[in-house]
Amino acid sequence: MKYLSLFFILHIFVIIFEMPINGQTTEEWDKLPFSELYQFINKTQEDYSSLSRFYRIPNSPERGQRLKDFLLESKAELLQFPYEDLSVNGQVDYQLIKRYLDDKIHSFTRNLQEYEELSEWFQYDDAIYQLEKLRRRGKQLNGMEIAAQLDKTTKQIIENNNKLSNSEPNFKQSLTKRAKRIIRGHQLALKSVFEFYEGYDPEFTWWVEKPMIKIDSALEAYSQNFDNCIDESLLPPDDGSGIIGSPIGRAELLRQLEFELIPYSPEKLIEIATKEFEFCDKEMLKASAEMGFGKDWRNALEKVKQSHVEPGQQPEEMLKLYNESVDFLKSKDLISIPPLAEETWRMSMISPERQLVSPFFLGGEILQIAYPTDEMDHEHKMMSMRGNNPHFCRAVVHHELIAGHHLQRFMNNRNKDYRPGWTPFWTEGWALYWELLLYEMEFPQSAEDRVGMLFWRKHRCARIIFSINYHLGKWTPQECIDYLVDRVGHERANAEGEIRRSFTGDYGPLYQIAYMIGGLQFYELKKELVDSGEMTYKEYHDAVLKENNLPVELLRAILLKQKLSKDFKTNWKFYER
Repeated sequence: MKYLSLFFILHIFVIIFEMPINGQTTEEWDKLPFSELYQFINKTQEDYSSLSRFYRIPNSPERGQRLKDFLLESKAELLQFPYEDLSVNGQVDYQLIKRYLDDKIHSFTRNLQEYEELSEWFQYDDAIYQLEKLRRRGKQLNGMEIAAQLDKTTKQIIENNNKLSNSEPNFKQSLTKRAKRIIRGHQLALKSVFEFYEGYDPEFTWWVEKPMIKIDSALEAYSQNFDNCIDESLLPPDDGSGIIGSPIGRAELLRQLEFELIPYSPEKLIEIATKEFEFCDKEMLKASAEMGFGKDWRNALEKVKQSHVEPGQQPEEMLKLYNESVDFLKSKDLISIPPLAEETWRMSMISPERQLVSPFFLGGEILQIAYPTDEMDHEHKMMSMRGNNPHFCRAVVHHELIAGHHLQRFMNNRNKDYRPGWTPFWTEGWALYWELLLYEMEFPQSAEDRVGMLFWRKHRCARIIFSINYHLGKWTPQECIDYLVDRVGHERANAEGEIRRSFTGDYGPLYQIAYMIGGLQFYELKKELVDSGEMTYKEYHDAVLKENNLPVELLRAILLKQKLSKDFKTNWKFYER
């Protein structure tokens, strides 16, 4: 057996290093678990990681310029590949690494521009950066000289801080955030220097310990002062919600949509969401009538919310729903489920503090459960229980575990993990696709189950509508909260948590859009491949998970074996109904 494995490895080695990159061998390449660009992509990402670890001080101009230069050099090297001779997988990998490089170049360009705009406030920082450079190579430092330098730099920082206090607030919010990140970089650089020499060089420690404490304190005060320097006339007003985000505007929405290979305008996406909402409304009325409430869907929804389990019983209820969903997938032979993926997921509880921004359960290898604790007030206890009732949870347990996020990550770590970049339209879109598919396949067992699944489906439509209207400057956060309460039926506290997470959390502006739009992409691709009879459900779903995380349009090219032009731009109109 050992010799067979060795033979296989040698065979692959010969294929990689002897097979020419030309049109005659593209079919052979497409059968391998990597493409002609594997070595280039792997080297590029590893080189980038090495440089990132070496130039480790975030937001320093040295780091920004060096990494930007590297990315530009890598892109120039990429452009030398004989694109037309690449296999479909090779062309897809070419587009992926180009997308990856372009995005990082854009990011570092913006970072350097913002640093330049703030440079007058950081004229002292070269002294800090030079110390960190010397530390990298272990240069022995003169403690007394370093102490004097730190004392001088501290005085400059205090002088800058006083000047800042006496100036009119005139900074954009994005610049104050950048300033605070730059200062945090200064603190990390100084900490790196001190911890390297502390104790190992007694003279250094004797001289430098007190000046280090003093300069860190001055930097902390300087950082906090930038919070007072935002020009509030440039901010969206507080509409009473207390949520102050940063709408990005139509031009930036269009740029990001193009990057994510979504060929529709913001207005068209709202139109798509509205059409999907209409379907949900019709289905909700049917379920409401079956429950005896006629067209009064709100009372039907209220009955479903009242079905919550008692405190302490939610984890066991989630296990029950998980078992039902996996049994359903297996009975329909919808997807391959590795036994180890079933074996290794587990649960945790979401803290009360985190439930303020994540009021519903989250998934992956760890199923994170939201449910009230004894320290919550009565109102929030009831809202948490009502918002996490079994019929609501039935709609998304497969979204969070199998075949959703847990299985996604499990398979990503084992298939084409060299592929660069990441997109929420694949991550959240795939998990949402299963909500669409299982509803269609009658996974809900009752009208109450359908109400639960439709609640979340309406929520995904609403995310598109409120996110885009907010970033276009048309809606305020309070209007978004009211929309979720009035149009979807959310508990108000849960709606506030959703909007707060959307606009002030660590989510990109398109993240909430990605659920339904990505799901519709996977659904349309299913129609092309499964409904046409070209693939079974299982073949389609297994094929998706073996390609790793990538824009769905590029996945489509792989599965349909479609070559891409070198100057490829998004053109797949996946929603034309």
